[in-house]
Amino acid sequence: MSGVRRAWRELGRLAVAAGLACLGLGCFLATLLTAGLSLLGVGLPLLDRTLAGTRELLDRQRHRLPGPPVRSPYRPVAGPLVARLRTAAGDPATYRDLAFLFAHFCFAPVALALAVGLWLGAAQGLALPLIHTVAPGAVDNYLGVPIDSPGNAALAMVPALLVGVGAYWLPRGLLHLDDRLTRALLAPTARAALVERVEELTDTRAQTVDAQAAELRRIERDLHDGAQARLVAMAMNLGLAEELLARDPEAARGLVAEARTSAGTALSELRDVVRGIHPPVLADRGLAGGVAALALGAALPVDLDVDLPDRLAPPLESALYFTVAELLTNAARHSGAARVAVRLRRLDDTVALTVSDDGRGGADPERGTGLAGIRRRLAAFDGRVRISSPAGGPTVVDVELPCES
Repeated sequence: MSGVRRAWRELGRLAVAAGLACLGLGCFLATLLTAGLSLLGVGLPLLDRTLAGTRELLDRQRHRLPGPPVRSPYRPVAGPLVARLRTAAGDPATYRDLAFLFAHFCFAPVALALAVGLWLGAAQGLALPLIHTVAPGAVDNYLGVPIDSPGNAALAMVPALLVGVGAYWLPRGLLHLDDRLTRALLAPTARAALVERVEELTDTRAQTVDAQAAELRRIERDLHDGAQARLVAMAMNLGLAEELLARDPEAARGLVAEARTSAGTALSELRDVVRGIHPPVLADRGLAGGVAALALGAALPVDLDVDLPDRLAPPLESALYFTVAELLTNAARHSGAARVAVRLRRLDDTVALTVSDDGRGGADPERGTGLAGIRRRLAAFDGRVRISSPAGGPTVVDVELPCES
């Protein structure tokens, strides 16, 4: 039964591919028509909508491909109408889309017809003894076997079985060819991927520089407004105490006590600044211990699952530590969750972090600085962040960070 289900499923996939190919032909013709009208200056809005609809259709086809996911190859389209069309016209992916739409229409319906034809041919051959009995002469030949007697009708079942075997296996091969055609024309080319990678690294570098500059300004502000002010007050108190020591020892003793209190406060503030740069718990206990400490101090109950057999590079540990800290804080402040789960794993050359909560969902990285800051921080390490937070929850944040083996 599993083989029968697989055969039906593969025929269904071929039917879907053929339907998409016919729909794609409509997009292909609409693009050519609106492009021609645009030369007359009357089809620009239609061309813009047609290109957007075509790209949405093809993105869906990319997502339904089995195997490794295929990223959208398009250049970002923004701005007024003419700017969007100029960007699309200069994007090689636009012309690869048109080539795919035409090639797919030439292939997918033919593949479906061939697969269905083989199944029908096999069914006809296997039914020949019955057909010859009910309507003699209705079929006079089947793949070179004359159907002129009950014996020959039964003999024709042998090639019919071979046709059935071909009908069973052919759709799989046709689907493989369809997937290869789709991947070859709709996936980003090596050059496009390289250009995108260079742009991504350039943007990441700029964001990292900005983040480091902002962090330095924060440290400078914390030192200036906190520890430095305390130390200045302590120096002034000690100076006054020195002047009063001979003529008013009690007043001098009070100033020294105030200076000692200021020194303790300044040390505490310095520890806070240092903890914000590189928490001491990471140096003492590593990332696993640091995350455990965060879980113990979190405002919500945390289900912790950490499996890190070895220490990571200090910058990676620091980035992941602050990522967990930010996500736990966000869950406590905004999610309305009752519990949070943190899962941290080392997978070959990748560290995988998942933080999920059972809150109300609706987290949007575009509206808040916390999630956007996490992305900027991890982008410096070529990390990837995926956020799933539908309305009603749950919120799941998946982080993948490459690391040396």
